[in-house]
This record gives sequence, structure tokens and C-alpha cells, in this order.
Amino acid sequence: MLHHPPTAAASARVVAPKKRGSYNCGRCGLPKKGHVCPSADGGSASLHLPRSGNRLRRALSFDEDRPSSSPVPALEDEDEGVIESAALVTVEEPEVVVEEGGGEEEDDEAGWDGEGSLPSSCMVEILRRLSPKELMRAAAVCRGWRECVRKVWRSAEELRLRVSPRSQIGIVGSVLQKCAGLTRLALRMESDVDATMLACVAFSLPNLEAFEINMAENAVNRITGDELGRFVAEKRCLSTLKVEGCTNIGFLSISSSSLSTLWLSNLYCISKMVFKCPNLRELSLDFTRQQNDSTDLITMMECLGRTCPRLRNIHVASIHLSNEAVLSLTSANLRDLRMLSLVLGSGITDAAVTAIVSCCTNLELLDLSGSSITDSGIRMICNVFPETLSRLLLALCPNITSNGVQFAAVQLPLLQLIDCGMSICDTDNQNESAEKNVYPNNERSGEYTKCQKLSTMKSQKIYQKLIIKHGTLRKLSLWGCSGLDTLYLNCPELNDLNLNSCTNLHPERLLLQCPNLKNVHASGCQDMLIGAIRNQVLNEFAAAVKDHLPCKRLADGSKRVQVPHFVQQLSDDEKQKRKRMTQCIVHQD
Repeated sequence: MLHHPPTAAASARVVAPKKRGSYNCGRCGLPKKGHVCPSADGGSASLHLPRSGNRLRRALSFDEDRPSSSPVPALEDEDEGVIESAALVTVEEPEVVVEEGGGEEEDDEAGWDGEGSLPSSCMVEILRRLSPKELMRAAAVCRGWRECVRKVWRSAEELRLRVSPRSQIGIVGSVLQKCAGLTRLALRMESDVDATMLACVAFSLPNLEAFEINMAENAVNRITGDELGRFVAEKRCLSTLKVEGCTNIGFLSISSSSLSTLWLSNLYCISKMVFKCPNLRELSLDFTRQQNDSTDLITMMECLGRTCPRLRNIHVASIHLSNEAVLSLTSANLRDLRMLSLVLGSGITDAAVTAIVSCCTNLELLDLSGSSITDSGIRMICNVFPETLSRLLLALCPNITSNGVQFAAVQLPLLQLIDCGMSICDTDNQNESAEKNVYPNNERSGEYTKCQKLSTMKSQKIYQKLIIKHGTLRKLSLWGCSGLDTLYLNCPELNDLNLNSCTNLHPERLLLQCPNLKNVHASGCQDMLIGAIRNQVLNEFAAAVKDHLPCKRLADGSKRVQVPHFVQQLSDDEKQKRKRMTQCIVHQD
């Protein structure tokens, strides 16, 4: 037989090498042999992950507050599960390993841009709803999915990382480098932290705007004041800095033109503190509760007034606060101040209140908890801030009485929050605690003890009563007010009431006229008082529901009767209003 020479087309077919596809399905990742993809017909089948035989390299393990099937919670005012808003990531020794590079065994992008496939932009929007652990698993499906996951990481704006004790600084850096556009970072440190972590963050995130370090119980913050000041000076875009566990600061000098919010907690023995932040608006300094703290608060307060003229919110917590420190702060004449919180300063008296009301005339929040002010100081506050003050906190102030609280409720019409917990206490309990401090071993003469018993028998316990009628008050805290036995409240907007440990409050002298009350905290109260609270709250709720039943006059106009339920025709607004009505919850734990 004669053999014809092969044609050019046939030669091309013979010479061209065979292009082999992947052995796995491009949609679900299962082997193609004998496989019918459930998603090929447009069904809503769930995607299966590739088998664990694939080569994996990158070591990352993620931990979440909720199960892996649910998204990570975002901020309170944003949608849940959107990873560009927030993500909680655990950096520790790897359990889940994800491959970054490509290989011969990986799936090609066959079918990714083909007919019936989703565009990459839509895929990115879908992947943004996944948790970090699910994102890492999705990156192992194919190249197309991996590129979409990378876009999700690059578009992330806020990230919350929990660093375990077994983690290494290189792993943290690898996670941060995934998020090139990250502007807000929060680290939960379960191990010791030092300047190496600051250097890693500064190198990986050049556009960082908000940085927060939270310390676990056994972790130690070894960052010094020089290292923290250098970090702030290098980050030109940094506007918010919050650091816990600042026990090793020593000397602190912070200079920044962009910093607007600064929170430092657990400060101890600061030799010198200098702030050169002309745009600083909010400052929070929390010192340790140790008597040997040698921080000079007077010099620090004077420096704040000179170098930070735009301060609006100031919070300082220290047991060494005194009238002199408050006078140093008020001498700077901070007219823009809106929130002033000076907590735990037993040396603060009515003299400090006089200085505050003389220079800060636009305060909206005033917190003098733990001070030694009296009812006279409360009257000065009410005379100066009747049109601006909306939150007044006077907890742990033993020198105020119920008369001062009532006066504040009458003279401050814009009040929304009052906290006077542990302020109106039983005098007998205070005297007993004072006697224990004076006579720890109970070494007193028999004649003195006899006189004390006679005086106790003759004297009766004197309790106080509190009557508040307010139109805008929303939260009232009376926790630990054992000196109250009578409470009358007529507050239509009140939704939260704290009566924890009000042990002497009489059930028959309790009246709550608060139709919008949602939460009542009654832990440590008598059972009869809890029962009285439940009866009043439930009766008010039933009365409110009953008021919605319409009435109709008879044909002769003689009297009004309630329309039966089957005749009622509620409007849409009334139906929505009835749905919104909820019963009050009494918390006993």
C-alpha cells in the first residue's frame, strides 16, 4: 500500500504537546474521575474543601469567639461578618497551614472566567462575609479563589489579633503584611511585649491610624517611655493610641501633631511626663492603686494645660489626686473641655469643685467618684451647669446625702445618667468599720464598752429617702446604697435601674412610675423587695397594654365601654408600637 505523507495540519497536531488539566474539579475540589459536580446544574450545593494531601506551607491558626461557621463579629454599628470592618485572629503555632505559592498539582483557572462562573468582584464580596479561618481554607481551593482572598485581606481596614504565648514575631509580621491597607489594629497580648513588637507594627503598617495593645492577666508590658515616644514620632498618621500595662514607662515624652486620642493604663512612678500634642482631644491616664507611687500629678496637670490646649475629654484615676492637682489643671483655662473625670481622689473637696466650675463652663460629663465633696459641692455644680450637664457620677462619695441627689435631679433638666453608688450608705456600717480600724484587737475598757451598748440601745437607725421626678433621666445607679429605705421614682424615660445591695430598702416604701423601664438590677436585695419590684413592673406593663384597648360610647351616649377584641381594627402604627413593647427584666445575679 502507498502511504500518503502527512499534511501540515496533522503534523501540527502531532507536534503540539498534550495539555493536561487538573485531576480535581474546579468548582468543588473533588476528584473528577466518576464525579458529577452538584453545582454544575446551578444548584446551591455547599463547596467542599480539597483533600488534606495537598502541599501546605504557611502556618496560621485562627481563633474566634463564635463557631467557625458563623462570621466574626464586627463593630456594633456595622454589619456582622464583614472582614474589612474587623477580624479576630489568633497567631500561634500552626494547626491549619495554607499554601501561598503555586504548584503543578494546583487547580488551573479552568472555568473561572468561563460561562456560568461568578465575576471576581462578586466573589470578593461573598468572601468578605467569611471568618478568617474560612478565608484561609477558601484560599486553598484554587488560584482564582486565592487571588480573591488576597484582595479581601488587602482591603481590610481593621484587625484584632490575639497573640498567644507560643507565637513568634515573624508570624505576627506575616499576618500584618497581608493587610497592606490596614489602618486600625488591636493586639491582645497573652505573652510579654517589648519594643520588637512596636518595630514590627511600624514596619508592616505604614498607614496605621489607630493602635491598641491589651494585656492578658499574666502578660507583662516591657515597653519603656523612650520606645513608645519614638514609635509615636515615627507614625505620622497615628491618631489613636491605647496601651495597657504601662508599669515600665518611667519617663514619658510624646510629641505628635496628628495624635488626637491617648489612653495609658497601669501607670506607676512616672518621673516626668511631657505631652506636646497640639491636636490632642481625649486623654485617659489610669495609675496603679499603690501608696508608694511617686508620680508628680501637680506638675503633670500643669503641663497638660499648656501643651494640649484643645483637650475636650480628660480622665485621670489616681488615689493621689488632690485639690492642688485640680487647681493646676484649671489654671490652664481649658474652655473647650466637655468631659472631666477625676476618679479615686479622696483629697478632692468642695474647694476643687469651686475651681472646676470657675473655668469649665460647658461640661457635659462630670465624674468625681471617690472624692470627698459634700452637698454644697453638688449645689455649686447645679448652679453652673444647668443647661449642659447630662451625666453626673458621684459614686463612692461618703459625704453626700439623698438631699444633694434630689437637688441635682431638680436643677439639672438635661440629666440622662446619675451614679451615686456606695455614697448613701448605712452609718452604722461605717462606724463599725471605723471602730475595727481604730481597735483591731477590740482592746477597750469595760466601762467604755458598756457606754457604747447603752448609746446603741437608745439610738435608732436613721435612714434616708430619695424622691426623683425627672423627664429625661435614662439610667439611675444606686448600687450599695444601704442607707436608703424609701425610693419614689417618676421618670418616664428611665430604662435602667441599679438597686444592687440596697439591703435596707423597704418594699412598702418603693414606688416605680417608669413605663419604659427595661432592666432592674436587684442582686443582693431582700426577696420581698424583689417581689415588690416584679409586681410594680408587671402591673405597669399590663396597664400599658390595657390602655391600648379602644373605648366606644353606647348609642345613647350614656357611657363608654371597651370594644371587644374581634371588633378592634388596629392601624399599622399601633401594631408596630405593640410589637416594640417589652417586659422589664429583673436581674438577680
